[in-house]
Formats: sequence, structure tokens, C-alpha cells
Amino acid sequence: MHFQSISQLSHLSDHAVLSGLRHAVENDRTSTAQLLSYLSETDARKLYLPLGYDSMYAYCVRELRMSEDVAFKRIRVARVARRFPRVLEAIALGRLTLSAVVALAPHLTEHTADLLVAAENRTNAQIELLLAERFPRPDMATLLITSAPAAVPPATSVKHACAQLAVRPPVPCTQPESGMSMGPLPAFQKLTPLSPGRVGLQVTLAQTTHDKLRRAQELLGHAVPTGAIAEVLDRALDALISELERRRCAKTEQLREALPLKFHAGANARQIPASIRRAVHHRDRGQCTFVGAGGKRCESRARIELDHVVPIARGGESTVENLRLLCRAHNQHVAERELGASYMQGRREQAREQREKHSATRANAQPSAQHRPARL
Repeated sequence: MHFQSISQLSHLSDHAVLSGLRHAVENDRTSTAQLLSYLSETDARKLYLPLGYDSMYAYCVRELRMSEDVAFKRIRVARVARRFPRVLEAIALGRLTLSAVVALAPHLTEHTADLLVAAENRTNAQIELLLAERFPRPDMATLLITSAPAAVPPATSVKHACAQLAVRPPVPCTQPESGMSMGPLPAFQKLTPLSPGRVGLQVTLAQTTHDKLRRAQELLGHAVPTGAIAEVLDRALDALISELERRRCAKTEQLREALPLKFHAGANARQIPASIRRAVHHRDRGQCTFVGAGGKRCESRARIELDHVVPIARGGESTVENLRLLCRAHNQHVAERELGASYMQGRREQAREQREKHSATRANAQPSAQHRPARL
């Protein structure tokens, strides 16, 4: 890759520098539009899955070395451009910026596509005004915030501890457009490193969640007399993680003798005993085991599922040797590769219909309030 360094430009005339700058900006816009085209096609084909990544976002950050915010913004715009191809031309010509498209994205539908034309050649502030005119929101409540002391005294009350919740507006989380088959982008929350081992968290709570937090503070009145939210959350997460690991990974604190690592039951072969689930999670260390074509193992530890190496439909058994951990994205990818995309799509549609039927049955069977028996 060749480019002229600052020292190499020092001898150029003012006119040459400005001309070169304009040319570089035009090239940057054109290359950005081209980049978005490749991102969109890679995303649509899910080409990141065979390479060992569970999402387009992970591929852009870890493989293409984009920063988190750059990857988020470009993937977002690439998905909008797939629905509205004129976006790429507008970006290449400098009529729209990436920030403008990201701001417009939540409001773009077939009936509001004219927003793309109305937003051309406008600044971010002007686009905010445009959206406020087209999609007005209610007035914000008046809020008076006083500065808090740097250190919270030990005798802080529970009421004052609750005031330690974030006072700034939350960072909006952008979700993918409805009806799109591509994976969701990560939900960004405000996590700010403050010092070694300390991270600031900013989050908006539902009233019910706030009530639970207050109740936890009350129950921990002796153990955490200050009601410090950080300590309450730490204890709550310990309990939650322990419960989830018990349910999802069959983890137990008690040592048990090894049980047979093969499931011979004549019942449903998908009902895997806890001993086998525990052994597989321990062996795979709770991480997706998919390895891409270049030897890259998927790093995902989220949405982990047990997968049969030899599918049950082909005679596979629920043994430790025949089970592995895969993230949901790679589990679907492997299934489509081995059983066919059309077959798996039919299975997903069948499962969706069964869930809807089950939900409808439960709703019809739910007794009304006036006929519900009272509890004693």
C-alpha cells in the first residue's frame, strides 16, 4: 500500500495540497461505498460462519480489525443499503454520510424512503430536526441534577444509594430492521473503564427492575448496610450465574462419581443426562468448538447449544464423544451444510408453528380472573 506521508507533501504548493485533498476525499467516499457493498454481500451470504466467526460484527472487529463503533456503523449502513440501493450512490457522491444513514435507519420503510432524498446534503443537526418534524416525540420531563460528593460516606442511606443510578440519558441501542434474516448487531450499553479493575455502568431500568433492586437492598440490609448498588449487583450476578450454570451446564458444587457417559434410554434421545452435559461443557470449556477453514476457532460463549456430531436422524447417540458445544449461529450453519438449507428451513417453520399452537393452547386454557380459584 502506497501513500504520501506528511513530509512528502511539505514541498507541494497550496493549490496542489487542496487539490490532492479533494481527490482523496472523493476516493474515500467511493471506496467507502465499495466497502459497504462487500460488507452487505458478505453479511447476506453469512461468509463469516465458515471462517469461525459467529456474527458479521465479530468478523469485522477480530478479522478485519475495525473498531467496535466503526464495525457497528458500517454493518448498519450496509444492511440499509441492501434494502435501499440508492444509499450507496448517495454516499459515493457525498450526499449522505454514514452517520446520517444510521440516524435515518430506524425510520426507513417502503413508505418513508423519501427521507433519503430529504436528508441529502444535510448536517447531522439538520437531520435531527428533519426527524423531529416527521416523527415528533413528547416533551422531556424536567430534571434537576445536583452534583454528588466524590466519595459516598459509609452511613449512606438506601435512598441515597439508589440515586447513584445513571443520571445521563442512555445510549440508544439500534436494532436490525424487521424481516431481515441477518444476525442482530450487538446491543451497546454504556461501559466505561474508569481505573484498573473499575468500570462505570450506565443503564436505564424498568420500574419493576428498580423495585427488585430496592427489595434486594432491603434484604441485604445487614450484609450491605450502605445499600451500595455495585455490591448488590455483584451478589445478584453470583446467584444468577450459579443458577444458570446449574441449569444450562449441569454444574454442581458436589463431587459425584462418574456416571456412564452413554445414553441408552429408549426415551427421547434429545433428553441428555446431566452427567453427560456436565462432561461436555467441562471438556469444551463452555466455548463454541467450530473451527473455520483457516484454523480459527469460534470464540463465542453466548447462546451455546449441545450438538450431535452424528445427527440423531442418522443414528447418532447422546455420548460425550458424539456431543460438542456450538453457538447457535454455527449450529444452524453445520445443520444446513449437512442436512440441507431447505430441510432446516422446513424444520424451523415447523417448530415455529408448534410454538404458536402451544402458546394459543395455553392462552385458551388460562382461566379468567373471575373463575380463577383463590389461593389460601
